[in-house]
Amino acid sequence: MNVVILAAGMGKRMQSALPKVLHPLAGKPLLSHVIDTARGLSPAKLCVIYGHGGAAVLAQLEKEKQVPGTDISAALQEPQLGTGHAVMQALPVLDEAHPTLILYGDVPLTTSASLQRLVDAAGTDKLGILTVEQDDPYGLGRIVREGGQIVRIVEEKDASAEQRAIKEINSGIIVAPTARLKKWLAALQNNNAQGEYYLTDIVAQAVADGVPVVSANPGGVWEVAGVNSKVQLAQLERIHQLNIAQALLERGVTVMDPARIDVRGELICGRDVTIDVGCVFEGKVELADGVSVGAHSVLVNARIAGGVQIKPFCHIEDAVVGAKSIIGPYARLRPGTELAEDVHIGNFVEIKNSQIAAHSKANHLAYVGDSTVGSRVNVGAGVITCNYDGANKFRTVIEDDAFIGSDSQLVAPVTVGRGATIGAGTTLTKDAPAEQLTISRPKQLTIPGWKRPVKIKK
Repeated sequence: MNVVILAAGMGKRMQSALPKVLHPLAGKPLLSHVIDTARGLSPAKLCVIYGHGGAAVLAQLEKEKQVPGTDISAALQEPQLGTGHAVMQALPVLDEAHPTLILYGDVPLTTSASLQRLVDAAGTDKLGILTVEQDDPYGLGRIVREGGQIVRIVEEKDASAEQRAIKEINSGIIVAPTARLKKWLAALQNNNAQGEYYLTDIVAQAVADGVPVVSANPGGVWEVAGVNSKVQLAQLERIHQLNIAQALLERGVTVMDPARIDVRGELICGRDVTIDVGCVFEGKVELADGVSVGAHSVLVNARIAGGVQIKPFCHIEDAVVGAKSIIGPYARLRPGTELAEDVHIGNFVEIKNSQIAAHSKANHLAYVGDSTVGSRVNVGAGVITCNYDGANKFRTVIEDDAFIGSDSQLVAPVTVGRGATIGAGTTLTKDAPAEQLTISRPKQLTIPGWKRPVKIKK
């Protein structure tokens, strides 16, 4: 099939300089959701109609083209004279051998399954419309039937009182034989309240031509909900996230409160995973069997091995955490962090671009950056690796079984040998030999007769 995505609208009610179709839902633009769904149908042609904010939309399409799959073409609609006029802009690239499916860049949650039902119902010779019944259809085009058959669609502003009482509405999503579609579009008139060329007017033409008009229904009303304001965007965000939470629950994941989770990418969970409230997952996150994620944690492009405990308020980004490790609370694992099994990273500890081997721990108030840390290493409170001289980064190496005393600074490049002990308060600027105590603490002095300064009276 051909797929045309209409994405030219301004979106005035969004109150934003950003084109409406580029506003994010679950971490990616509305338009990207629709493109992903369209690609799931393996179309022969995929064309996006753009208009307002054209440069930004085209920039996003360039990003989309980097994703393997169907190529994307674009056509400018200028001026914007209605949905029928928008589809006209795609006609030069459509393949008449296939029917054409028309989607909308601000309707992000339609599923491939629902669209496939519509395409199957229409076949190659019928006009298919995705319709749904709404309790309050105000502002939406009504499906007018005679003898159970669809005969036309009437827009709200052009509808009679009797027609406005109809609850079955047009989602706007239509599939039609392409040769017929071209003929029908060429015959459109704009003698309506808006002075626009309505795509919906092709229904009456199809009936006049004896082309059957069929319908299909989506799996949920939310599948055809569009975004015209930040209020509607927020409503769809919660619907989408609730759908994700429901799917996780059905796969056996314990989601402590389905209303308080945000997945902005791909979340892969093993068995017996527990996710507490307020957690955010971005990019691709993998949680293996038995992982627990504490409240209000943020995981971005992370891989968490089995049995890991992530305590509340942790931030993990572009990092790997080994099995049975304990992270947090209030820990931050920055990009390039790789932890082996049974590593303990405690409260207010930051790890960046470092590899830490099994059974090592940094339990509180430490910074480990650009470092290679061996097994069974203890990093005390207040320890920092000084890895940056203002221009260049250097690495610190801490070998197996080393003990780094509290409030020490390791000035890279430096190596702490196997089994070495660094005394508390040490500033290490040279390699520390294995199995020995290294300390740079100054001699303790007591100054007889010294008195603390007092405030001078004015």
